[in-house]
Amino acid sequence: MDSFDKFHSNKDISRSHAGTDINAAACRGSNITMPAFINTKIKGNVYNIHNAPGVKNTGYRPRSEKPQTSAIRSLIVKHKTRICSEYQYVTEYNSLPGEQVLLSERFTQPLILQKHRDQKEREEELRSSGEDFQQVLSSKSSDESVHLNSLFNPDHHGISPSAVILQGNSGNGKSFTVQKIMMDWASDKLYKEQFDIVFHLKCKEINRISDRKSLVEILSYSCSLTSDEISQILQQSPEKVLFIIDGFDELKLTQGHNNMSPHTDLLQKASPEVTLCTLLRGRILPESFLLVTTRSTATDKLTQLLKGPQRFSEIMGFTEKGVEEYFQKFFQDEELFRKAYTFVKPNETLFTACSIPVICWIICTTIKERFKVGADVTSGLETTTSIYFDFVSTLLEHHCQDLKQSVLTVLRSLGQLAERGMLEQQVLFDKKTVYETVSDPAGNPFLCKFLFKRKIHQETMFSFMHLSFQEFFTALYCLLLDEEESQKKITELFSIGAVNCTPHYSPPRFGAVVQFAFGLLNKDVRRTLRNKHGLVVHPNTEAHLKKWISTDFCLANRTLFAFHCLYELHEDDFVKEVMEAWDIIDAYGSFLRRTDCWALLYCSQCCQSIKEMILVDCSLTPEKLSMILPALPKFKKLWLTPEDPSDSDVVKLIIALMRGQCLSSQHVDVDPHRIKHGCCSVRSLNLSISEGLCRIKIDTDDPGASLKIQNLTFPHSELTNIDYTNLFQMFHEKDSDTVMSAVHSFSKLKKMEIKLDYLTEMWSVWTLQIIQNCPSLTELVVHVNLFLEEGIKILQRSCTRPDCIVTFDGFKCNSVSQNCSPWGNWKCGCDHQEVKIYLSYQGFSEEILRRPLFGN
Repeated sequence: MDSFDKFHSNKDISRSHAGTDINAAACRGSNITMPAFINTKIKGNVYNIHNAPGVKNTGYRPRSEKPQTSAIRSLIVKHKTRICSEYQYVTEYNSLPGEQVLLSERFTQPLILQKHRDQKEREEELRSSGEDFQQVLSSKSSDESVHLNSLFNPDHHGISPSAVILQGNSGNGKSFTVQKIMMDWASDKLYKEQFDIVFHLKCKEINRISDRKSLVEILSYSCSLTSDEISQILQQSPEKVLFIIDGFDELKLTQGHNNMSPHTDLLQKASPEVTLCTLLRGRILPESFLLVTTRSTATDKLTQLLKGPQRFSEIMGFTEKGVEEYFQKFFQDEELFRKAYTFVKPNETLFTACSIPVICWIICTTIKERFKVGADVTSGLETTTSIYFDFVSTLLEHHCQDLKQSVLTVLRSLGQLAERGMLEQQVLFDKKTVYETVSDPAGNPFLCKFLFKRKIHQETMFSFMHLSFQEFFTALYCLLLDEEESQKKITELFSIGAVNCTPHYSPPRFGAVVQFAFGLLNKDVRRTLRNKHGLVVHPNTEAHLKKWISTDFCLANRTLFAFHCLYELHEDDFVKEVMEAWDIIDAYGSFLRRTDCWALLYCSQCCQSIKEMILVDCSLTPEKLSMILPALPKFKKLWLTPEDPSDSDVVKLIIALMRGQCLSSQHVDVDPHRIKHGCCSVRSLNLSISEGLCRIKIDTDDPGASLKIQNLTFPHSELTNIDYTNLFQMFHEKDSDTVMSAVHSFSKLKKMEIKLDYLTEMWSVWTLQIIQNCPSLTELVVHVNLFLEEGIKILQRSCTRPDCIVTFDGFKCNSVSQNCSPWGNWKCGCDHQEVKIYLSYQGFSEEILRRPLFGN
């Protein structure tokens, strides 16, 4: 090829009027320095890197007009084919030799922002959790997020970047995103018009190259092309080349890399780090484009090296929608996906951590293993602590090889920093504080680094990935100290804020730290700590914590919080011992969270029976009620006030109580708390089991229901045979055939008591049918607000069995009035008498109990 190439461009890149036409010619790879002409049209393949004041830099990068040769096209096709073959699969952390999964079954688009956040925004992200955290992400995703295909788009000034920084925390999916970009480019789905060729360089692999290498030689290590083939492609159209540098924070830079003489030749050899830095600076192939991924701890160093114009972007992880999509792709089965996702979502801490893709993978992998062996999903994902611990172990194994410190030293230094932040209520740490504690914060995968503007200066701050990780490392630090120091720390830390707490829930000020501490005492976690990392929790420290929760802690009325500690410990025998020592679980007036329900469910299932539980005025929504249903048959006495339940929700509650019934005696009071109108027709539900009999009383205040109260007594053995759905339908049905059909589910009834607004012909016939269809029925009591003549006439012609006593009581109207109502003469002016009607095998009899004091 000619050493000089002349380029011609049809695009006018000037800002104003036409002037002298200028053609620019340059040696490939070199720059032209020339005066800036105002109001002058410039033609040619010129990239204007600096303008005189008042002249706008458009950042225009003209496309090469030199056509590709068939040989070059063939090489690019070869490169794409190899990428499609290799990059379509993912090798996971736990993959066995030769075991892979499709990238399409794992990759989910993360939230990517092209914006620096200020200190207030950072603190909000670090401190929020659960739905609040997802709302923070969602608020940013609507206006500030970008897709992969727009990373190199012109900004609002019309300037396209030469280099894009893609920052992200450990485990946030930077390498996954790079693999997706490579795969989509090779499949002609991404950057088809922008880039003829894309090369992928991994800094971790570059570190392993010991000899002096040229750029084309380094590139040949990472693709199927030879150095000569790569050189041909790069010289063909350098302005249509994209280099993706993955993991800049892992690149081993020596102190002298800044002092090395720069070179601009593709074939010139130097140490791999110098060659790569020369590419980053734009000394080699200045027309090419760069996409560089890094952790935040190395972003400032990268910015100083990288050519411009630069663009900053950050992978934030998954939004709520992204988490759901990841679960769907992972399980590839709607039923399994729903089971897994609905299990994880209620756990605010865990669901917050799911924004980190690696934690999503850990959770899904754990649950999938449980599905494979047919185990219950709730026993598979045992504790929040175990997931955090697995994540920390993964980073220790795969991202801490170059820290040159023992695992114990790394964890203790992080724990010291975390504890200091907890005590001082800080989530952001200044540079001085961090370097006093952590020897190599830039290389530590558990820390994040931020730059904030302070007037005319910049300030460097550090943080953990989230407040929850700061809490985890604080707990781990307390447990890894020697026995005396560990118990002292635990006592000091856990007792802060313990006084003047609200009863029932009231966790200590560092409640999450306490929960993580109990989770770290879990046998499986301690075994992994010892076998994998050589770390041991002193046995007396474990005994100290267990004594604290089983004796001193129970006196503090922190019932719900204690459930969480026991749940994280997940030691069934010890949980049973603690639970059965309690006389009552009283959560009156607490705000019951979904995570409280999971903890309550687990702790209850460790026991055969528990004395009493009160869940009154504690925001017990139908969803939360559904979560704890399996635990309710364990309690001998229950008082619940579910919030806005439907009739079907109440039916599910009754069925759960009946089918799971294992107690010889139980008393349940359910008083729905109705905020919305029309949600539930039940005013109260009472269930009582004793001496082999079960009594269920349902009271409704639905103004449209004729039947107001049902009070049924039947043998304990019949608990599961009653059609409870029919039972509730009777309140609303006005069709006699439908009402009659409910009779057949009461064949074993012993006693029955009902209350009616009116005794109509239909209800008189229905009571007689009950007597006939229930040979075991010995007593039937019907309370009536108003007897109607049509109903009395049916009874007057009827009788019952000798062994069944039937009584009716209520008011009878002696006046003939169309306005007669069951609420008495003060409403309609009628002459009402209180009467009692007896129905026996001898027939009908009536007794007047009270005559009206005043007549009309």
